[in-house]
Amino acid sequence: MHPPAMPPAGAGFGRLSPRQRALVAAWLPGAEVIADLSWNQVETVVLQVRQGDRALIVKAGGDADHHLGRELDAHEGGYVSAWAERGHAARLRWADRQARVLVLDWLPGELAYRTAAGVDPEIHRRAGALLRQFHAQATQPSAGTDAAATRRAIAWLDSSAAIAPDVERRLRSMLAALPPIEDDLVPTHGDWQPRNWLVDGDEVRVIDFGRFAFRPAATDFVRLAAQEWCENPACERAFFDGYGRDPRHPSRWILLRAREAIGTACWAHQVGDTRFEAQGHRMIADVLSEFDAR
Repeated sequence: MHPPAMPPAGAGFGRLSPRQRALVAAWLPGAEVIADLSWNQVETVVLQVRQGDRALIVKAGGDADHHLGRELDAHEGGYVSAWAERGHAARLRWADRQARVLVLDWLPGELAYRTAAGVDPEIHRRAGALLRQFHAQATQPSAGTDAAATRRAIAWLDSSAAIAPDVERRLRSMLAALPPIEDDLVPTHGDWQPRNWLVDGDEVRVIDFGRFAFRPAATDFVRLAAQEWCENPACERAFFDGYGRDPRHPSRWILLRAREAIGTACWAHQVGDTRFEAQGHRMIADVLSEFDAR
């Protein structure tokens, strides 16, 4: 994925809907935009704003956006509080779920994504400790969650031309051979990787809860395993040192990775991110090779 564009200060709130602009004006009179931090791959707009001496983040979604609702679930459900109280995540200040707009405190730090910090074992150790704290807050029994995840992967295969037919057939065969495993569910971030870690000296802070949901804990490891842990295997060891244990089961782990690989390749193809799509195809090749060798 590509880093966000940074237009000149004062670019304004023109990317927000009239309803969203009215709400922000009521919440933050006199505020000005100083940077657009959007990734421009989904409908979500992320603006860094200033109101007097306060720095804040405005996030807004389009009509089909579901990420803002998930982010509000994470904040309003209290799951972000454990981090926010210690400065590891932003506090929610204002929100309107129907209008798909919210305001958060701005957090200091630099994105770890595609920097030396992103493959620094010490950063991964701290990220592991933070994630274990998040996961430990609650558990729920699974009620078909894993089977639904496999159905979503199959739906990607049904609807996308991103994957070659012969590879698609092998993937369908693999998914059919790996039955769902309905583990207990925990609160997960959903996009746990340096793209959403801010590094500020010795601190690691977390942003973007737009994929928050209750899932098996190991789903939060998959993106790291396909990226930074491949680049520097010491990061994987450090991460689980911070997390405290490695809950992955081999059969479960390959199924999680297979579904993530399919989703990555198909979603990236859909939004035109060729680099991320190539990563998805590498992930597919890896899981198929591993599955064939079993």
